[in-house]
Amino acid sequence: MQTQADVRHDWTEAEIQALFDLPFNDLLFRAQTVHRQHFNPNEVQVSTLLSIKTGACPEDCKYCPQSAHYDTGLEKQRLMEVEAVLAKAKQAKAAGSTRFCMGAAWKHPTDRDMPYVLEMVKGVKELGLETCMTLGMLKEHQADQLAEAGLDYYNHNLDTSPEFYDKIITTRTYQDRLDTLGHVRDAGMKICSGGILGMGETANDRIGLLKQLANLPQQPESVPINMLVKVEGTPLENVEDLDPLEFVRNIAVARILMPKSHVRLSAGREQMSDEMQAMTFFAGANSIFYGECLLTTPNPETNRDLQLFKRLGINVEQRIEQTDAEQEEAITRNLQARKDDALFYDAVN
Repeated sequence: MQTQADVRHDWTEAEIQALFDLPFNDLLFRAQTVHRQHFNPNEVQVSTLLSIKTGACPEDCKYCPQSAHYDTGLEKQRLMEVEAVLAKAKQAKAAGSTRFCMGAAWKHPTDRDMPYVLEMVKGVKELGLETCMTLGMLKEHQADQLAEAGLDYYNHNLDTSPEFYDKIITTRTYQDRLDTLGHVRDAGMKICSGGILGMGETANDRIGLLKQLANLPQQPESVPINMLVKVEGTPLENVEDLDPLEFVRNIAVARILMPKSHVRLSAGREQMSDEMQAMTFFAGANSIFYGECLLTTPNPETNRDLQLFKRLGINVEQRIEQTDAEQEEAITRNLQARKDDALFYDAVN
């Protein structure tokens, strides 16, 4: 059994390359062995992701339909009202989610935005759900505010390797991303950070991404591995597809490098067959986003996920939470206390 001391932060590119070079069956066997040392192999953590502010993002990420730099036909939406977000969170919990993630298309939140997102965190926590947000770059005091409100996870992906990064994004640097992760960790929150595969990067770039994540001072508790969803109007709409088996290899290597992290099968599941998804679970993926929409791109319908879980004998990972009576009491108390609060209305852009 591996211990915390056995979690390494000094992986070399040569060592990671050697893992990728293993015969496919040997790699998956090794990944599954590591997985069983730390997790129930027949449980998957389930999250729901809600876009709380959509479109008009000033970043130029070449994969993103929310970027203001590209014409993708995406309808722009203002920041959702707190009450509407809480209603969506309640629906997500009823559908089986244990974590509710909220994403805003910002380069960074302004101090004017913060009171609204802080109320969202508090309200979702009172529902008995784990909370996660992705709001772009954070300043130190903003990370502290989110932690004080009870935010469990902050998502901020590295996206790709340092070497390939400026081919995908020019409006913020790789160091900007690392600095935000540092602020989040210093504030005492857990980190959700991963990347996107299939953007035209090389195999060395995929190695570089996993090396960066694994060698962080403390590995991310959640590592989303996304398959690029090609969107018409973005610069990557015609990029060559990644070999599905290469994607599975990346899941397996991520599991070996980050044995205690939840490895999340994230964007791109809509294009994956049930058989491919099953293979990624065997390779060590043990977290998914649940529901019909992942921010602004399609995600498999909930019923399809449930049917696949049933066929595979997979259960939803549970967390200790309040009783239904305690939750209802907390929700009622919270809404009563804030029924005249301006934060429930006229949310800012």
